Order: sequence, then structure tokens, then C-alpha cells
Amino acid sequence: MCTWVNRLALLGLLAALAGCGADTAPVAEAEAAQTGNDDQPDMAATQPSPSPWQGKYGDVGRAATAAEIDAWDIDVRPDFKGLPPGSGSVEEGEEVWLAQCSSCHGDFGDSNEVFTPLVLGNVTEEDIENGRVEALNDPARVRTTFMKVSTVSTLWDYIHRAMPWNNPKSLSDDEVYAVLAYLLNLAYIVDYEFTLSHENIDDIQAKMPNRNGMTRDHGLWKIDGEPDTANVACMTDCDDEVEILSSIPDYAKGANGNLAQQMRPYTATPGIDTAEEAEEAGVEPASAGNEQTATGDTAPAPADDGMTADTAMALAGEYGCTGCHQMDGKLVGPGFAAISDKYADRDDAAAYLADKIRNGGKGVWGQIPMPPQSEIPDEDIAALAEWLASGDSN
Repeated sequence: MCTWVNRLALLGLLAALAGCGADTAPVAEAEAAQTGNDDQPDMAATQPSPSPWQGKYGDVGRAATAAEIDAWDIDVRPDFKGLPPGSGSVEEGEEVWLAQCSSCHGDFGDSNEVFTPLVLGNVTEEDIENGRVEALNDPARVRTTFMKVSTVSTLWDYIHRAMPWNNPKSLSDDEVYAVLAYLLNLAYIVDYEFTLSHENIDDIQAKMPNRNGMTRDHGLWKIDGEPDTANVACMTDCDDEVEILSSIPDYAKGANGNLAQQMRPYTATPGIDTAEEAEEAGVEPASAGNEQTATGDTAPAPADDGMTADTAMALAGEYGCTGCHQMDGKLVGPGFAAISDKYADRDDAAAYLADKIRNGGKGVWGQIPMPPQSEIPDEDIAALAEWLASGDSN
């Protein structure tokens, strides 16, 4: 189907051919349209514009509504464009933190059990003054979030859109301000009486310890920039061994189980065999006691209410459970099959497991904590617990 641009081009071609005896009616028609002659139809004006979503097979979409765009457009830029109004104190943030964040990050943001530490010293008053963290030059130091991040807006944005991990976007804007204020206090950037708001967050940017740690002087910033590496591709007489400049410290090897079993082996970044590294380093893996039992390789049987493995996994996926658990084998937490097998002979298994899902726990399957899942409705907790308790230990 010709567009109006193609039709105008065709009219121009016909005009050029007019002197060669071509029919001049289309040319006159075009001239009439351009001069506004009421006796001639305006072809471009009367022809409906094609839908931008129209394709070979008809309409394939629609324009997003304003509400849909607003729900998606939630990012906060380094210049704080997109930052909503609000405020939260360090004290308020501590309450939210202990209730929703500490199970994964520790009471003081220094835990290394589930995620790497957010705050763990290594930042000095000189760093805050200079805007560059000196400890980043020491490979022996544990690199924390507040050592590396350059913009405070990044922290606000990430907490807002992704935390808590099991219920992202559930924090109000004021709660995000409060949680960030608590972290800033843990990092010795503000005092305990501080209240963070959209009006003073720009002042905090001037105190970020690594605010000068971000540079535009690299090849990713502009197309003709210098490469951000000094590597030279080796084509001949290459070294057989390559020195690895970044590795997991001995104390952290095995802290989150064997990473090789948690990654797809055919990706560009397969997981490191941390179980083998932990054994070589003489470190007891934190997942000890979390191994799959010999009879734990089968899915739990359907519960009495007819819930199957497929429906149970769909329900678990709806509430984010599958981010840490899979059917067979350990992910972050134990596999569902292993849980079912472990508690199959326990008379109160359904009630016990429902309590663990609702209130969380630690120490049964290793030291990685299970955060409370209080946002899951009681009936769905009961359904998942009944499904897990219905397994047979054979």
C-alpha cells in the first residue's frame, strides 16, 4: 500500500512525463490540491493515516496509555529528575530495615551470608572529603556498595524498584527515603537524627565517599573514545597461564552454596565451582546440612486438595519463592523435593512449614536465612505447606 509520500513522488514523476504525451489529469489533480481548489479532492487530507502498529497481519498492538507509561517510568536520574517528594528519618528507616531487610543484609548492613555487604567500614573521613575511596585500590579489602557507588540517586532508585527482594515496589516513597537514611547513617555519612528528603538529597550527593569514582573517559561513553582496558589480544606465543586479578575471598567461598550448580553451564559466565574452592581453602560450606537426601529427587505427591506440582510451582512463582527454591537440588535454599522428604513423617508438618513460610527462619538448612513471607495470604501459605507436607519419604 502506497503511503502519501510515495503518492506525491508518483505525481511528480507523472508531471515530468506530461511533456511526453502522458496523461496530465493527475498533475492537475495534484496542483489543485496544492492550491486549495475546492473542486478537486485533497488526496493527502482525505486518505486515513496507516496505524503505526499495522503490519502484514493487521494491527499488532496499541499506543501505551498515560497510566501505563507512568507505572513504567519510575527511574531516578543522577540529576534527581524523576525523584518523587517525600522524607524519612534514620530512626524510621531502622524500623523498616529490621522488619524487611535485615534477614538478608544483617542488622547493620554488614552481612555476607546472602548478599555481599552493603556497609563494612573501609571508608574514611578523608574518602568522604575527597570523593574517592582509597580502599578500592587494596584487593584484600571486601568491596561494599558504599565503597563503589558514585550517585546516591542510584541507591534510592534501586531500593524503590527492587527491594525487598521478595516483594519489590512494596515500600512507600517515604519508607525508601527512611531506609536510605538508615544506610547513610551506617556509612557514617549522616548522624542518627538526620531526616532525608527530596529537598536535601542533593546535599548528600556532595558527601558520597566515591562520588568522584565515575569517569566518562572511556570507550563506552562515546563512539570514538579510548578503550577502557589495556589488554592486547594475544595471537602467538601466548602465556599458558593467566593471572586472575579478582576472586572470591577464602572466607566467602561456599557461603551461598556451589555457584556452578546455580548457573546454566552453557552461558558466557558459568558459575564458579565454589564447593571445590571452599574445600581447597579448608572452609566449611555454609550449605552444609543442606544437601539433597538420597530420596529427595522426586517431586512431592499431590496434596489431598488435588494441587499438583505444576500448580504448586506456579503458586510459588507468583510469590517469588522460586527465586531461591527449585524443585530438585539447592538454589539459594533447599529444593522443594528435599523439604517434602525431610518432613514427610512429621505429623504437624503442614503447620510447621506454614509457620516457617510465614515467619521465616535460620539454621535448619544452613546459615542462609529464610526471610518472612508475611505478605502471602494465609490460604496460599496453607496450600503450599500442605503440598510440601504431602510428600512420601519412601
